[in-house]
Amino acid sequence: MKYFNFPQSKLSTSRLIYGCMRIVGDNSSADRKKGKLALHTAIEAGYTHFDHADIYGGGECESLFGEMLGELLTSDPSIGDKLVITSKAGIRGAGFPENDFTQRYDFSKQYIIESVEGSLKRLNIDYLDLFLLHRPDYLMNAEEVAQAFNELNASGKVKYFGVSNFKPTQVSLLQAACDMPLLVNQVEINIHNIDPLENGTLDQCQQLGITPIAWCPLGGVVYPAWGNTFSIEDELRIDVELSQQANKYNVEPWQLILAWLLKHPAHICPIIGSTTPERIIAAKQALAINYSREDWYRLLEVRNGQALP
Repeated sequence: MKYFNFPQSKLSTSRLIYGCMRIVGDNSSADRKKGKLALHTAIEAGYTHFDHADIYGGGECESLFGEMLGELLTSDPSIGDKLVITSKAGIRGAGFPENDFTQRYDFSKQYIIESVEGSLKRLNIDYLDLFLLHRPDYLMNAEEVAQAFNELNASGKVKYFGVSNFKPTQVSLLQAACDMPLLVNQVEINIHNIDPLENGTLDQCQQLGITPIAWCPLGGVVYPAWGNTFSIEDELRIDVELSQQANKYNVEPWQLILAWLLKHPAHICPIIGSTTPERIIAAKQALAINYSREDWYRLLEVRNGQALP
């Protein structure tokens, strides 16, 4: 595993982040056991950063992690200091707390603070290393959010803050209101969705020292990307190029895609969300690929279906 410090902080993270969205599966005892095995595998493989959200598994993903952490603490009381735990909030589902309430986003001060307190209880920890706003709230009052951040930091409940799925203008608005730097912007980046390359997200990350975290990094390769627009011809063309490059670097195509993301100078941190131990471990091979600029652009060209201008 490779590690680095988030700029503007003392927080060290593994370059690959373990995503906990699927660790409870259908919440059966068998799937929860599988999830715990995945978490143990990730820790043993050197992952130190674990990504959560209050809505994952209806809160059960955080609870399972809390169970696992409690078990680990009995044998290694220092384990908590070695891990970076992130959670997110701001998405409120339909029908809660009233039946006729619609799906919505909520960055109100009270809701942010209550959400963090709920996550801490489920995770069995005293503080979050990172708290992220999950999806932009169109009714966001940046000053109110900043007040919530200040209170959470002053009370010791959150060390650092960031955002998820924010556009550059939304980051700028919130950062202007906040005394503390926003450390990360967690966005979808994969071979299908290259918007962050083109809409200024990765440029802003480099300019402000914000670390981009890639969710769904294997979309369009291992599984269909959100809102997939690739034609069968697109997929076949990409598959051929990926296979050729994977053979050249002696890795699997999905590992090559991780290397494609890791190549970017913004220091993208991909989220690995598999619950298969072998894949959790194998993802680390991407960190050792000496991926060339020429192959990076060749894959982009094949993805686009035309030469660069």
